[in-house]
Amino acid sequence: MAIYALGDLTPEIHPEAYVHPDATVIGDVRIGPEASVWPQSVLRGDHGRIEIGARSNVQDGCVLHCTAEDPLILGAGSAIGHSVHVEGARIGTGCLIASGSVVLNGSVLDDGAMVGAGAVLSYGAHVPSGHIALGVPARTRENTSFGADKIATVVDGYVARARWFRTELRRLD
Repeated sequence: MAIYALGDLTPEIHPEAYVHPDATVIGDVRIGPEASVWPQSVLRGDHGRIEIGARSNVQDGCVLHCTAEDPLILGAGSAIGHSVHVEGARIGTGCLIASGSVVLNGSVLDDGAMVGAGAVLSYGAHVPSGHIALGVPARTRENTSFGADKIATVVDGYVARARWFRTELRRLD
């Protein structure tokens, strides 16, 4: 696993978290219990803090970064889908950011908010609880198709998958 301190900035990874061996974690990054970070994801806490809440997941190929002005805070029980780029945003509990999305600095997702696949949230965007952001640039509307129960199912699946990988993953080369 590629875990790096940067000067005095040292990652804090809870012993019950799972970081895949092909993920990269650098600097001021805190990963909570039962959270998971998957292959080819990069969490770079060089200019600010990144926090991954308990039971949250950062799926394959994500880029998470922040600035001193805009830390990246991911609340508990949230999911960041494949190939997502998040730059200095505050994401509440029980949120889902679907594959291929971009969430830029200063954006805020309230608890239970969602970003649809491929959406781009501009600087300082806001997605209220129970809403979904769709499109480029993203526009928000009430989320009537993918509720909290489905987000919880995604999160539960990744918690279980991380347990499986922690005990069964083995490299063959």
